[in-house]
Amino acid sequence: MPSRRHALLAPLALVACANPLPEAAAPGHPSRAAALLAGSAEAHGLGTFRRIRDVSLRYEGEWPPVIGRLQPVLVDQGFRGGSEERLLPREGLVAQAHAGPAGSKQVVRRPGAVRVWFNGVESEDAERQAAAALVADGYLLFLLGPMLLAGGWPGREAPRLELAGEEVVEVGGIRRRCDLLRASMVPGLGASPAERLLLFIDREERLMRRVRFGLEGLRSTRGAVAEVDAWDHVTLGGVRWPRRFHERLLRPLPLPVHDWRLTGLDLDRGIAPREIEGPAFTGRAVAPAA
Repeated sequence: MPSRRHALLAPLALVACANPLPEAAAPGHPSRAAALLAGSAEAHGLGTFRRIRDVSLRYEGEWPPVIGRLQPVLVDQGFRGGSEERLLPREGLVAQAHAGPAGSKQVVRRPGAVRVWFNGVESEDAERQAAAALVADGYLLFLLGPMLLAGGWPGREAPRLELAGEEVVEVGGIRRRCDLLRASMVPGLGASPAERLLLFIDREERLMRRVRFGLEGLRSTRGAVAEVDAWDHVTLGGVRWPRRFHERLLRPLPLPVHDWRLTGLDLDRGIAPREIEGPAFTGRAVAPAA
């Protein structure tokens, strides 16, 4: 006889069987889909983003306890409390300095490569490297949205795009009518060679309010589908930056995953790659994001 817990989870599993990444509504109109992506990227500030040399960010967030138990390597709660992040868009370079109760975790991510240090010691563990790459790529997608797909980051192919209808969604407590855009991102997130994305583009402001994605870049999360809401944008350097984020799992079970906030942001310090490529930030990368 199934346990009470299994009986309660069974209806959720059936709900999760529905395809969370719908088929295209208008696959024969790639020009309309391309225009939607281009318009959204420009609304986010792609033109001025291309002139930015470096971005410094600070994040703070929380995970429900159950997520840490289900995905301990991905969540990595011992090392991921708050984080400082440095982006060098022209070099395609991302560096993250995480801090938690177990100490420090440093990640350096560039196209096709990732390095990870725990308390100053580099890890050669393939699973931890894959998890770090997935997180770094995911945060870049959530922050930049359409700009990432429209040529705002080196090392990515032009995406295959299709319209997927429209939907009214509630993000940050506000209902918004969104156009849905399916995109195939190459390479995908983390170690995934390709990624199917579903972007929810606000019809009024043309900002990305939600993005749905797979978690194929880590062996323990393959087959899972999640989505992230992004809202409370601020304009700095001509770019619209989201400051609030919420992630939820859709498949295999619908669960809240992560709430986090952008609490620091500054631009163009003159950071050099050598200042963020090692086990700790140095030089102009050290100061916390303002």
